[in-house]
Amino acid sequence: MEAAAPHNPAEPAPTANSVGLTVTSPEQMRELGRRLAKLLRAGDLVLLSGELGAGKTTLTRGLGEGLGVRGAVTSPTFVIARVHPSLGDGPPLVHVDAYRLSGGLDEMEDLDLDVSLPESVIVVEWGEGKVEELTEDRLQAVIHRAVGDTTDEVRRVTVTGLGERWAATDLTVLSA
Repeated sequence: MEAAAPHNPAEPAPTANSVGLTVTSPEQMRELGRRLAKLLRAGDLVLLSGELGAGKTTLTRGLGEGLGVRGAVTSPTFVIARVHPSLGDGPPLVHVDAYRLSGGLDEMEDLDLDVSLPESVIVVEWGEGKVEELTEDRLQAVIHRAVGDTTDEVRRVTVTGLGERWAATDLTVLSA
């Protein structure tokens, strides 16, 4: 992984709690997830967005490895949510795929994410506009990839911490 290119002045300046990374392989995406897991604790909400095939589930697989949870982390598209209990004393991982859900938090209410959040790390793929009401403190990871007929593995990942929980967190450790 390498640090992102210099900031383009035509774009808004990144906030102090944002980092841009370039990932060149699925293994690097998993490693990013393992690094990110070191920053997470019970009560954290992580929103992942990006095109189909961008690497959201691969990143979550690395998170699961880093958190030391049970079970293979796979896409929960057809079951909507999977809970991976911790194999140690860490928090469980709740992995949600909101792709098929069209409503906001009301539609997701049946998942009881608000109940799970205090003791879990919740990762929501395709969650923008659907789960932000759960907490002002959240981590957002946006994954950009080349679209169309390409075998390009390069991904541009922007990780942004929102809210008081992430204000003083040094996200640049993710680019190590």
